[in-house]
Amino acid sequence: MKFSSYPFFATLLGLVTLSACGKDPAPIAASSESAPKPIVVDQKMMEATRQIDEEAAKAAAKLRADAGPKVLRFSGIPNQNTTELAERYAPLAKYLSEKLKVTVEYVPSVDYNAAVDSFKNGDLQLCWFGGFTGVQARAAVPNARAIACGLRDKAFKSYFIANQSLGLKPDIDFPMSFKGKTFTFGSQQSTSGRLMPEHFIRQATKLSPKEFFGSEPGFSKSHDQTLELVAAGTFETGVVDYTVYDKRAKEGKIDPDVVVVVWETPAYYDYQFTAHPVLEETFGAGFTDRLQNVLVAMRGDDLKYLAALDRDEGGLIVCKNEDFDALKKTALDLGLLR
Repeated sequence: MKFSSYPFFATLLGLVTLSACGKDPAPIAASSESAPKPIVVDQKMMEATRQIDEEAAKAAAKLRADAGPKVLRFSGIPNQNTTELAERYAPLAKYLSEKLKVTVEYVPSVDYNAAVDSFKNGDLQLCWFGGFTGVQARAAVPNARAIACGLRDKAFKSYFIANQSLGLKPDIDFPMSFKGKTFTFGSQQSTSGRLMPEHFIRQATKLSPKEFFGSEPGFSKSHDQTLELVAAGTFETGVVDYTVYDKRAKEGKIDPDVVVVVWETPAYYDYQFTAHPVLEETFGAGFTDRLQNVLVAMRGDDLKYLAALDRDEGGLIVCKNEDFDALKKTALDLGLLR
């Protein structure tokens, strides 16, 4: 920037410097014609200039980011042990990189809220969400798309479980025997561990969870933790994702005689991959469709890359936002979505 009155600004700078040092500036000889006019500082102009500088800095930072390597960052809600998930997602990241010819990185999320927030902020461009977290994310990001889910995700379910000490047996009807027992949900944002179970509790009992159980229910961080808490007797009862229970039982990590499945819920839509609209800006128009096609085309030996999602048996199929409208309505009815 060029100043037409450089001597004036130099004089002003000198005055400010002397003042800062605690010295009174020497008087300036008055012109033979007239005394100098007092200096008026326009505070509004200074503030506007500061704001312009800040905006310019942000714009420059964005330009630097845009000029950097293009990376597709994805994650999955931490419904199981986060260390295990990081190891299991790495092969899928490599597979997608090779198929899409772009750099794909897995970014772990500390909890359900973190996954949704990172997606909202654009830090994640693809995420394996549960039904409810997917609804939250798409509500917050216009034009975000549900693009792929597992075959089982069209008919998902939860298990209401109990510690063996209660002596409860499996039942085809909602377990009214849970009334007055200590109970834990999974994460507060979990579809299979909170949203749909609360819906079924209210539907069957006409009571809130607190009213039915006689105290505030607990909230664990994951389905694995729910199983551990009920197995230890910390909570007498709880509810979990049926696939996590079945897998842990098959692996011998839980004892079905200790953690008993008392009731299996009706089916509902759940997990899905949701894509951020920024993918179209970053990688070009049509990229989201390409990504969807790669995901649903995985067959044969390629299915092993879906092990992190526990979808390596049936693979993935196309899904759309409207498939989760019933979940969205349930969340709204329960006051969990605005």
